[in-house]
Amino acid sequence: MGDSVACVARRGPASEVDFALIGHQESWRAAADVLAVLRGPERTPLPDDEIKDLLPWIPPRAVCHLNVGSIVGAKARGLYIDSFIPPDRLEAAYVHENIARVRGAAACAINTGAKIVSLGGFSSILIEGNFDQLPERHDTAFTTGNTLTVAFIVQGIKKLCALEGRNLQRSTLLIVGATGDVGSGCAHCLAPMVKRVLLSARNVERLRRLAAELQAQGVQVEIATSLQRFSAEADLVICAASLASPSLLLGQIAPGALVCDAGYPKNLSPRAELLGATVFFGGLGQITGGLRFAPDFHGILNRHPFPDVVHGCLLEGMALALEGRFEPFSQGRGSITRERVEEMEAIAARHGICLAPLYNADGPVEDGPHGQTEKQPMQETAGQKWIRE
Repeated sequence: MGDSVACVARRGPASEVDFALIGHQESWRAAADVLAVLRGPERTPLPDDEIKDLLPWIPPRAVCHLNVGSIVGAKARGLYIDSFIPPDRLEAAYVHENIARVRGAAACAINTGAKIVSLGGFSSILIEGNFDQLPERHDTAFTTGNTLTVAFIVQGIKKLCALEGRNLQRSTLLIVGATGDVGSGCAHCLAPMVKRVLLSARNVERLRRLAAELQAQGVQVEIATSLQRFSAEADLVICAASLASPSLLLGQIAPGALVCDAGYPKNLSPRAELLGATVFFGGLGQITGGLRFAPDFHGILNRHPFPDVVHGCLLEGMALALEGRFEPFSQGRGSITRERVEEMEAIAARHGICLAPLYNADGPVEDGPHGQTEKQPMQETAGQKWIRE
């Protein structure tokens, strides 16, 4: 499927790699578009059934080069490595197969001599911060990227609250997937700012531990493994659960709630009845210093309605590379603190990596320089049908 990135397996100055990004596609449409670029424009696109048959047989491999720039003049060269986890094989039944794919992608990154590697999407969930599951790493550092993801979720919540005139201190916050790395990081950052916190996750012991940590800081906390069990309605919601597909049906939320869907794949089911809620996709940042792909995957690997928008988990590796800090900044469940979030925010901001314009499946959810207003449908172009498929 082309030789455009074959050279990346070679070490040495001519092919020096500052960072690598490991990811996978969340839909069959996205996977089909990636394969189409790799096969080249001269080849007829594969039928859907052939793509579904072919994808499980593709080993993890480098897909393209990336060059990222900083507003202070720094530059970093990287690679995107796709683990080619099939979008319909994210369930627990495939966990060993998928861990093997992440390990293969990690080995590819290590062999290129990448100095730091970000684990995107389910890649970090599968490893759960246990970097010992990865191959011998030599001088390559790995990060889950979750600290910057949390930073952008929190920034997005604050921004929309300000735009809508909401008082955070009077709000009840619900976090779905609260004991995961992203969910617990959001809890530690936002709990001191709100009136009450509702924590939902599958593991009750982890819920109790997190609740105890927050209660020790004077936070009013309620926990439940079922979304129907809470005694209060939430008007702020963060969905950060590790779901294999968009299947979450929220329970008690207030009419007009603000809902952040930070899942990859997305958490919220298309059937979810949200009673006039304002929904936005959280954890996304925008590179203002320049981003180039070779071959050109713009609008395919970053399927967003605004330019140079990337998931925070991947942006963390880029920001650290631009900063020259090749270290495992985010290492796994429960290590994200407000202090670490502020530190990573400062690193990213220094290089022009900032909160992306807020949007959902219908388009932008805020007034902005692009001239589109809240809940105004967007014109979809080729390669931008980012959520419906």
